Amino acid sequence: MSNSSNDLSVLSDDSQFPWLEGLPVDLVAGIDCGTNSIRLLIGREVDGQWIDFLRTMEIVRLGQDVDRTGRLHPDAIARTVKQAEKYGQICRSMGVTRLRFVATSATRDAENRDEFFDGIRSVIGIEPDVVEGETEATLSFTGAVGALTSIEFPALVVDIGGGSTELVIGGKDGDDISIRCIKSLNMGSVRITEKFPELGSPNPDTSRAVKWVDSLLDEGEAACDLSEIKTIVGVAGTVTTITCHALGLEEWDPEAVHASTHTLEDMAASCEYMINASTEELGALKYMPSGREDVISGGAVIWRQILRRVSAANPQLSRVTVSEHDILDGIARSLL
Repeated sequence: MSNSSNDLSVLSDDSQFPWLEGLPVDLVAGIDCGTNSIRLLIGREVDGQWIDFLRTMEIVRLGQDVDRTGRLHPDAIARTVKQAEKYGQICRSMGVTRLRFVATSATRDAENRDEFFDGIRSVIGIEPDVVEGETEATLSFTGAVGALTSIEFPALVVDIGGGSTELVIGGKDGDDISIRCIKSLNMGSVRITEKFPELGSPNPDTSRAVKWVDSLLDEGEAACDLSEIKTIVGVAGTVTTITCHALGLEEWDPEAVHASTHTLEDMAASCEYMINASTEELGALKYMPSGREDVISGGAVIWRQILRRVSAANPQLSRVTVSEHDILDGIARSLL
C-alpha cells in the first residue's frame, strides 16, 4: 500500500494498516536526491516482504545549470532544502527510526556541494551520503530487480536520471544479488537538455544530441557485454513516463506501469512521440509530472538510443520490462 502522489498528508499511526496491529513497527526511510527530483520512501519489511507506507516525489531541479557552471544554483539549493525539510518532518511524524539521504549526479559534480550539505544537515539532522556512480548503479539494480518476480538473468538495468545514466548487468539468486558489470555515464535528461536546447522544440534536429549520446554509449558497450543479457529493465522517471504513453494511459498508474513489458519497437515509438511533441503538448498530459515536460524529450533520446544499441548487440532480445522500483528502493532497503 503506497501513496505515490505529492500529497504529503499522512497518518502518524498504524490505523491505515490494521494487519500490523500487535507488531512492532520499525520504519525506515530513504531519500533519493537526484539532478531533477527528490523522492522519499518510507516502509518496512514484514516476513521478508517490503511494504510501502509512503512513496512521494517532488521535482526541484537541483542540477539547474550545474553542467555549465560546475556549481549548484542558490535557488536550486533553496528549493531542495525546503523539500528535504518537509520530508524530515514526515519521517519524524511517522516515527521513522532510520533514514538515509543519498545525493547523486548533480551533487557529485558540484564545486559548492558543501553549501548544500550544510542546508540538509540543518533541516534533517543527518549526514548526506554522496554516492559514486557505481554505488548508485548497484542500489538501482537491487531496487529494480527486487520488485520483479519473473525475469530472466543476466539482466541489464537502465536507470536514466537527470544528470547520469547507469547501466548495470547482473543476476539474482533468491535474495543474493550478483553484479557483472557497472557503467555510469554522464548523460541524463537535464544534462542533455541543457547541452542541446533544440530538444525543447517540436520536431527537433536530434543529430548533435544523438552523436553525443552514442559516443557515451560506446564507452558503456566497451565496459559491458550487451550480447549476454536476457532481459532489459528500464527504471526511473524518464522511462516510466514514456511507458505511460506506450500503455495508452490517461493518467499515471504505477500498478499498470510496474512489471509491464513492451516490444522494443513500441517503446521506441513512444520515445519518438516524446521527442517530437511540443513542451505545451507534453505538459498537458495528465501523467506528466509538473517540471518534467521540458526535459522528457532529451531523456527520450537517451532511452531510444540505448534500445537501439541493445537491439543491435542482441538481436534476439525483442522486449523491455519496466520497473517502478529503482535506486530509491535500494536506498531504503539498505537500512534493513
